[in-house]
Amino acid sequence: MLLWCQKIMKKLILIAHNVRSAHNVGSLLRTSDGLGVDTVVLSGYTPYPKITDDSRLPHEVSKIHKQIKKTALGAEDTQIWEHHQQLQPTLSKLKRDGYVIYALEQANGAIPLPSFKSPAKLALIVGREVEGIEPEILTTCDGVIEIPMLGQKESYNIVQAAAMALYHSRFVG
Repeated sequence: MLLWCQKIMKKLILIAHNVRSAHNVGSLLRTSDGLGVDTVVLSGYTPYPKITDDSRLPHEVSKIHKQIKKTALGAEDTQIWEHHQQLQPTLSKLKRDGYVIYALEQANGAIPLPSFKSPAKLALIVGREVEGIEPEILTTCDGVIEIPMLGQKESYNIVQAAAMALYHSRFVG
């Protein structure tokens, strides 16, 4: 029982930085809700649900919120999330608060996900669907995790990759 409680007690934050797809954002919110992620940070140009006193144009808010809602299925209301235009101040604050920051990315020296041992306070960054996480963000991270690929494709969809890494971090590693 103690081991189970320790896994649930882990602090997990998911950061989606410069993700273009509102449908992926909705799926990330739903997945995060299911895995007990404490907070989802939507940063850069990542779309985000409507907020009180939203400064975006009303038709943009409506369209984006509808797309997110389609895949979030209510998680846009149940999952704690924040939007920050700039990521670096958020990363600095997380480090001050004791979080270890890992990027989920294909990179030299990356730790294969099956070998990853999750810290008690993990902030996991996922990024652009095609180009990946920007090099200047990677240099800020404490490490990089990579999901080994066995087939012909070179990468997973951002939501599936985040789900694998979050599940592993919560229950396995």
